[in-house]
Amino acid sequence: MWTGSEAHLSMLNGIAASYTEKNPDVTVRFETIPFADYVQKITLQLAGGNPPDLGWLLESSAPTFVDAAVLADVSETLKSTEGYDFDDLSQGAMGLWQDGDAVYGVPFSTSPFIVYYNASLYDAAGLEHPDALAAKGEWTWERLKQDAAALADAEAGVWGFQSVDGQGYGGRAVHTLIPMVRSHGGDAWADGTCGWASDEAVEAVSLYHDMIFKDHSAVPPGEQGDFFTGNAALTVTQLSRVSKLKDAAFDWGIAPLPSGPAGEASVIGQAAIVAFAQGKQTDLAADFMAHMTSAENVAIMAEFFPPARNSVLEGEAFLTSNAAVSPEQMKIVANGIANGAVAPGHVAYPQIESAMRPKFDALWKPDADVKAVLEDVCAAIEPLL
Repeated sequence: MWTGSEAHLSMLNGIAASYTEKNPDVTVRFETIPFADYVQKITLQLAGGNPPDLGWLLESSAPTFVDAAVLADVSETLKSTEGYDFDDLSQGAMGLWQDGDAVYGVPFSTSPFIVYYNASLYDAAGLEHPDALAAKGEWTWERLKQDAAALADAEAGVWGFQSVDGQGYGGRAVHTLIPMVRSHGGDAWADGTCGWASDEAVEAVSLYHDMIFKDHSAVPPGEQGDFFTGNAALTVTQLSRVSKLKDAAFDWGIAPLPSGPAGEASVIGQAAIVAFAQGKQTDLAADFMAHMTSAENVAIMAEFFPPARNSVLEGEAFLTSNAAVSPEQMKIVANGIANGAVAPGHVAYPQIESAMRPKFDALWKPDADVKAVLEDVCAAIEPLL
């Protein structure tokens, strides 16, 4: 997995302990691989014939790993485990992880991207909070851009906006840009055709480019500005990152993604637990997957990872699952899941990402021709689509 959060690991080790209590001859160990290196390292382990028994996979990687036949079909175990209630899993959430009757993974997190904002900075500047603006239909990317410019304070070392996980110029470039692009009416690709060079995408990416190089409000390449330590006023990320605010020295809030010319466009990031077919303990791995994604344990994980189980997501317990997040704020998360679309994925995603990344690098210069760069992105990835 890619989380190193102490709160996440404590929760997961608790779930493992409830399994080993019933299976005392079993040891469960969680190993963290940095997000940016995750797919490459798992791929190398698979190529070397020594993969872990289980792993976490993003939605973007699902088609690739399913197509490569490296994931174990766990359908028989899940459907035969007493009390598992396979039909409680949302069919919409399971779409990427099923092929006919075969089941290759169970999402433990179906989490929309949301805006976190520093309420202390907003109050000091006399600005209306993003969630209040959203309630009035006035929370737009243009408004976020204005707020970020107003809140940026170079003298105090505060940026206006931080990209997703601070990796918007590398591993999280697509997750940073696609909410803007979709709200403008565009998309990364569809039906084998690249959409990055569309007028809608160019307009959206230009907005972000202006935030970096004209407004000097977004954290630029090579600089550090961490929202969670108070060095950025706004960021886009997911519910699980709330664990990083445990000791925050400022007030904070969350809001839905801003709307754009095409309206609201909630983007969902998804991750599933999978068992690798080459693993040394495939039967045991499938059994632990059933335990980890049972209704009881999904309810526990809902504190940080919005679930794929209808009974949990639709229950009142979900709205109160995280003491740091109010029920009203959790409704923002639930609405994002209900109305969102999964982030871009493709059977050739690793190759597409490798082809995109050096082309995107040309964007992050003050004098970049955004349209020309995005046309180069399309030229690079169109043969792979």
